[in-house]
Amino acid sequence: MHPRTVKKPSPTVEAERDLVVEDPSSGFVGAVVRCEKDVVHLEDRFGKVRAYPLGPGFWVDGRPVVLVRPKQNAPSGPQRSASGSTYVVGARARVAREGRVYVEGKHDAELVEKVWGHDLRIEGVVVEPLHGVDDLPGIVREFRPSSGRRLGVLVDHLVTGSKESRIAAQITGEHALVVGHPFIDIWQAVKPSVVGIKAWPTVPKGEDWKTGVCRRLGWEDDTGYVWAQRILARVKVWTDLEPELIGRVEELIDFVTTE
Repeated sequence: MHPRTVKKPSPTVEAERDLVVEDPSSGFVGAVVRCEKDVVHLEDRFGKVRAYPLGPGFWVDGRPVVLVRPKQNAPSGPQRSASGSTYVVGARARVAREGRVYVEGKHDAELVEKVWGHDLRIEGVVVEPLHGVDDLPGIVREFRPSSGRRLGVLVDHLVTGSKESRIAAQITGEHALVVGHPFIDIWQAVKPSVVGIKAWPTVPKGEDWKTGVCRRLGWEDDTGYVWAQRILARVKVWTDLEPELIGRVEELIDFVTTE
């Protein structure tokens, strides 16, 4: 066989974030938004996301390639956790403290865990969702905060004159601290640029905020999917979040871990 007739193997390309890839079998073209162990997620210009197994069968710049998971570069200096703190390699999680940090809901807890999870395990701090602040006074009475059992609470939309601010005033004391951010929902604490939008849309009062956001942005009507795939999946480090949230979470961790 003549050398020029031998089919050359497709080059290997790492599926780095924002790499534009085409699936020629379906014609789907999208940028890499996430790469897992054996799966790559592509998002097209309309915001639709599809998952494909890594390997051959893709085109990049009009040429066939084999997509592989990006290599993890060895750090040249101290590693940093997602929160920006020094990553303690091989550290075992501390036995959980009696103190706790409460946040308003499941999404809040997932975001705090993703960014501050390493710090929380090192410090032995457990984060639990409240699912609303109306019952917070009763929860605090049952918890019975003390010097070795501090309680920190993160509240959404904590602005002067709000229901949340009145509840917070009832609770905050020597061993219990309630702080909050100004955002209507924890989604807004993620910088718009991180999720590929110019700004979070304005939703009229009385309309469900998350549903209204999805409708105005043309996103899926499944808010759980939107949170997991369009928002949380794109948060990598603390700088992806607004300062108003970062400061409050750091304040709560410091408060709960003060001996």
